[in-house]
Parts: sequence; structure tokens; C-alpha cells
Amino acid sequence: MLKRNGWLSSAIKFATGLLLAAAFICLARTVHAQNGPAADVSATSAASAGASAPESAASVAPSGRRPASNGSAMALTPNDGLDYIIAPDDELDIEVIDVPEFTRDYRVGPDGSLTLPMLSEPIFAAGLTPDQLAAVIAEKLRAAGLVTNASVTVSVKSSKVHAVAITGAVNKPELYTVFGTTTLLNVLTDAGGLSPEASDTAVVTRGGTAMRVLALRSSTAGDNSSGPASVIRVDLKRLFDGGDPKANLTIFPGDTVTVLNAGIVYVVGAVNRAGGYTLARSWQNMTVLKAIALAGNVTPDAKSKKAEIIRRDPTAPGGRREIPVNLKKILAGHAPDLSLEANDVLFVPESNGKKAFRQGMQAALGVGTGLLIYHAPL
Repeated sequence: MLKRNGWLSSAIKFATGLLLAAAFICLARTVHAQNGPAADVSATSAASAGASAPESAASVAPSGRRPASNGSAMALTPNDGLDYIIAPDDELDIEVIDVPEFTRDYRVGPDGSLTLPMLSEPIFAAGLTPDQLAAVIAEKLRAAGLVTNASVTVSVKSSKVHAVAITGAVNKPELYTVFGTTTLLNVLTDAGGLSPEASDTAVVTRGGTAMRVLALRSSTAGDNSSGPASVIRVDLKRLFDGGDPKANLTIFPGDTVTVLNAGIVYVVGAVNRAGGYTLARSWQNMTVLKAIALAGNVTPDAKSKKAEIIRRDPTAPGGRREIPVNLKKILAGHAPDLSLEANDVLFVPESNGKKAFRQGMQAALGVGTGLLIYHAPL
């Protein structure tokens, strides 16, 4: 019985040992299986990274640049999606692919020129996009025999403020930062739109950058005209009401946009609400009847047959013209309504004799100070 128990105990120990050995082998194989593939994946990644590194470097250059083939480059992207325009004092990162000795930072001179030590003559960079400048550099390197197949990238590292001045009858007249080009509609929107005093006319005064770019475009297109206009008047009705794309001018850094005031018509004398009335956009075709309506009509003692329009006229004696207005006939529909111009004074005298008429006329001639200015309804 003891022998049988001893043999059974030995068998159990032997089986237990086999099980432990098998478990150890399985564990070892599991660890090997885990470590082995990990080493393989790491090697594959390294090989893949090594193989794809040149492609990555070629497709995404430093500072967010995307190099181009044959001299083009990705410009600094402006907010409105239009091309960035290089300006004086911009700092540029210029890289010639595979030619590190030509790769460095450069600054555009105050006159807009860019001097590269490998080229004998400076390049006029202001007014070009980074794409265009890269193409010019690549061509000049090839022409000089320095690089056979030049591939150049240009990016803008830093830039001074590129401003467009928006003045006149807008809600927020000030300087607005513009990177690249934008449009007239965009800058007017940034300025909060037109104020109630706005006319239908905006004046765009071109800065130096715009004149250089537009002159270059004209010469490239074979335009034989005298060149781009430095001052342009824009009909805002065409822009806002008609959606005319020709009225939506391209605006460059350095340009000034001025929305002209519609002007004021003064109504004085025997009216219920004497004052100045701005010629809002919908009221710019101001007439005598409209002005009288805005002024709350004439008073009962008005001498309607003897009303006058006093208009500035440098060619007339005293620098003004006095245009007789028979307001009574106009109100009755027996005479045509007369148009008024900015700064006209419509004077309606009282029927109190010649002395009162002369006093009223003198008051009308001195109009402009002390009068309330009313905004005509839009």
C-alpha cells in the first residue's frame, strides 16, 4: 500500500513537472511571438520612413511651404484666398532645391528690389506673388548658367503691416490690414458698410504696389494705353444693386478707398422744420417738392411764389446764383419740379414785406452753422 502510494506520488510529481515545462515553453513562444513581430514592424516602419522621407521633404517644405517643380512655389495664403503680394521690407525665405548654398533668408529693399548674391542684377520683387518671384529666380539662375534645372520655393517669413485706408461715409473708417489682394466689396464690408450720409460714389486711389502690378499686367497683355489709372471713381449702385463684377475692383495694399458724402440740401425760411437734409442714397435725386416734404411743408405765412434756390457758382457774381422758384405753381402741379444739388439752399420767404425778405435772404446765405442736420429716410 505504501509502495503504491509512493508510486502514485511520483507519477503526480512527474506529470506536474511536464505541465510546468509545457506552460513555460508556451509562455516563451508567446513572448517570442510578441517581440518578433514588433521588431519586424519597427523595421518596416523605419524602412518606410526612410523610403518616404525624401518624398515628404519634397512635398511639404519648411514653414508650411509647398515646393514646386520648375520654379513655382506656394505663396503665403491670405485670408480671402487671393494671392499674397510681396511688398517692400518683406522678409522672404528663398530655397533652391538641392543647392543649399543659395538657400537663405532675404529682405526686400525699401525700393521693392531684391538682391541675390548669386545674381549680378537685382530683381524687382514688390508687386509679385511668391509664385511669380520663384519663377523669376529660377529663370535667372538658369540663364546665368548657375543651375541647370532650378527648382525654387519662396515663402514670406515676416511682413510689415499691409494696410488699406477706408475713409469717408462708412461706419468704421480706419486702416485695415490686408495680406495679399482683396476686393472693394470686401473692404467696404469690413468697414461696416455705408453710413447714412454715403453717396453712390467711391473713389479708389491706387498706391505704389497696385500701380506696379497693374502696369505689369497691362504690358503683359499688350495694352498700349497710357497705363492704369491712379484714381478711379466707382458707381456703388452698380456694385450693390446690379452686382456688376467690373465695379468690384481688386484692392491692393497701400490703396485708399473713400466713399464720398452725398452732400446736404438746406431748407430755410417759412417751413416747419428748417435745417439741412443729407442726400442719402435713395434721396440723391432731391427735388424742391421732396425738400419741402422733408421740412414739414411751408408755414401759413410763406410767400410761396417768391422762393429761391441759392446755389454756389464760382462763375457767377458773388460766387452764387439765385434761381427763382414759384413754389405755389410747383405744389399745384402747374410747373415742373426742380432738382436740387448738394449744398443748395432752398429759401422760402415770409410774406412780411421787403425788409423781412432781405433779412431772410441774408440768413439763408449764412446757412450752415447753427442748423440741425437731418438724415433723409433711406
